[in-house]
Amino acid sequence: MASGDFCSPVEGLELLQKVCGHQLPPCQIGEEDLLHNPHFAKLLLSLAQRLDGTGLSNALAEEQAQAWKDVRLQKTMWLRSEVLHRVIQEMLVDYYVRARDANLTPEDRKFHETLEQRLLVTELTHLLDPPLCPEKETPPPLGLEKADLLDLMPPAEDSRLLQERLLPAVEEGLKKKCFSLLCYHDPNSDSDTDTLKAAKVWKLAETLTGEKQQRQDARSQQKEQIVLLEKQRATYSQALLRCLALLQKLLQEHRLETQAELDRKHTQYLEVKCKAMILKLRMEELQVLSDTYPAEKVEVHRIIRDSLEEATRTQEQDLENSRRLLGAYEVLGAEFDGLVQEYAQLRQEIDNKRWAIREFDKSCH
Repeated sequence: MASGDFCSPVEGLELLQKVCGHQLPPCQIGEEDLLHNPHFAKLLLSLAQRLDGTGLSNALAEEQAQAWKDVRLQKTMWLRSEVLHRVIQEMLVDYYVRARDANLTPEDRKFHETLEQRLLVTELTHLLDPPLCPEKETPPPLGLEKADLLDLMPPAEDSRLLQERLLPAVEEGLKKKCFSLLCYHDPNSDSDTDTLKAAKVWKLAETLTGEKQQRQDARSQQKEQIVLLEKQRATYSQALLRCLALLQKLLQEHRLETQAELDRKHTQYLEVKCKAMILKLRMEELQVLSDTYPAEKVEVHRIIRDSLEEATRTQEQDLENSRRLLGAYEVLGAEFDGLVQEYAQLRQEIDNKRWAIREFDKSCH
């Protein structure tokens, strides 16, 4: 593009919203894309002058609209003939059902037989129509021609009577179908009179067209809402990405400065928590001791301890005396050992004689 096609990001964003929102298919393009591609909005605007909202060129869109118009026309003509054909078929089916009734008049039988014959010949005649592709020539079925089938048409008088009676019958069948369609669309109309039903049927096409237009408008609004939602989603996503980048930058810059303070606080917290755990363990220990040793047990243990300490002191004093005596005896030497043995022997003999005297005294008494 030339330099004159350059536009600022703000102008480009406005053009972008105008173009992408109404003239082009939905596309996700934000402000950053315009900053990196300043000529892109001009390109979209030039494309919008040659394309419609579906992406087709204007000429192709006009051809498509004309084609759809022809299709709708052909479809309308086909639907008309199809409705008449089905009404006639339903009349024949109803005749087959009532054929077992002996009350049918000869005129009714003649009417339905003539109608069936003419319908059958008409359907067979349509089968002999030339194909759509003239380059592919195919022989007619069974070698028949239209003239062969037209000879099977009912007589002219029967056809005249058929036409006179067929039109009211078809109108009555169409009337029933229209009333059925009206009751399906508006169930409250089932209790209305035929005149009121006919008036509502006359406006039913307009009502259905209005409802169809409302649905199309709702779809268009939904499409616009979807486009707006996509734009908002893209905008919010970009804003979130920028916020995340900013948060990451702040985290990287300020985390190192605050990490030492955070570690010190964490250490103080762990220290206080450790002291609290130690105090809690000491409290549990004291609670166990308090539950295990009440005041009465403590007093008894104190008395027992005092008595044991007194006995220990007495035994230590006796042990000390014995050690002093033993030391005195050791000073005397080996001669004292002989005297000790002799003394022990004399004590034993004295004890034996005392025992013998006690036994003698017991025997004397």
